[in-house]
Amino acid sequence: MAGAAVTSGRFRSPRPDELGRLGPEARRLYDALTSGPRATGEQPFPLTDADGALHGPFGLMLLQPGVGGPLQELGAAIRYQGELTAREREIAILAVAAATGSGFEAWAHARVAAAIGMDAAEIAAVADGTFAGADERERLCHDLARRLVHERTLDDAGFEQASAALGRADLLELVVLVGYYATLALMMDVFDVGLPDESPVADE
Repeated sequence: MAGAAVTSGRFRSPRPDELGRLGPEARRLYDALTSGPRATGEQPFPLTDADGALHGPFGLMLLQPGVGGPLQELGAAIRYQGELTAREREIAILAVAAATGSGFEAWAHARVAAAIGMDAAEIAAVADGTFAGADERERLCHDLARRLVHERTLDDAGFEQASAALGRADLLELVVLVGYYATLALMMDVFDVGLPDESPVADE
């Protein structure tokens, strides 16, 4: 059963029947989110609660569809059109979640990672910063994601190492991924959006 959408003192994700007060663009964005690739096939984590309210950062995007629309499109491009492997992508996302302290990202993407075959020990190692990776690319995706959150750049030696291992195109993809998920973490921090109320972690 999908958990209820988080309600905080700062934000409650609107239900579909409340979207009229936000305007037609919010309705179009809601429809795009709930009919796009995030909502098709087997879903490792629920996109909405039982009333249709969006979980995590997606409800926030409805507040300003002119920004939220392009933002969700960037996220969809990162998840579904990038060249990083599924493991590399989820390792990097989980590393951003750990570095930013984002409970929702950690909760949601631990489930995505498990669905693509990462085991619990690997997911825990990313969370605590000890992940060694199956190869140099995976290790770099983990280490660079954490480093970029905290340091915001790479020195010349770090750039050359990352470029040699990943290639410049995949390095750029990784940098954009880090920026996107760090942005979502910041949004959820400012508006006090956490886990769905009925998620197993939220109930602990």
